Amino acid sequence: MLKSVVPHNPAWADDFGAESDLIRQALGAACIAVHHIGSTSIPGILAKPIIDILVEATSLANVDEASPGLDRLGYEAKGEYGIRRRRYFRKTRSGGVRTHHIHIYAQSDENLNRHIAFRDYLRANPGVARDYSDLKATLIAGGNVIWSEYQADKDEFIEATEFDAIAWCAVRPLP
Repeated sequence: MLKSVVPHNPAWADDFGAESDLIRQALGAACIAVHHIGSTSIPGILAKPIIDILVEATSLANVDEASPGLDRLGYEAKGEYGIRRRRYFRKTRSGGVRTHHIHIYAQSDENLNRHIAFRDYLRANPGVARDYSDLKATLIAGGNVIWSEYQADKDEFIEATEFDAIAWCAVRPLP
């Protein structure tokens, strides 16, 4: 059962900042860049209060070697966890409340661009972000939401938006 989807909390950005510093230290030279992704990275929309973190790594082999550092930070290694060429870690605090997810891909993996494009597109297009938030609100209305059903119901919106986001990123000027 889905426990909660809540209004955006500006403190999530600070939480990401602190955690990203720890992740960089733990991964060392294996880490190229760390990004805040997912709904907690998009101001003004509903989100599960779990910080999603995207790491661009030199290689997955280097991440595998450095992963004991993430373990020391309280992250549980889950391997690919259903997505090829990914390393997935999750952090849970006492009481079983999940707080952070880390998605790691090797540099130049297309999944890096997909996640960042989706985030940037929603940040730049508040109407689309609002549509996504409204969809979430509709899906949780009435309670008793099953996580797998909630996720599946969002997939059509996410896939269509990712397609638009990737095209948008391809034609926008670089900062």
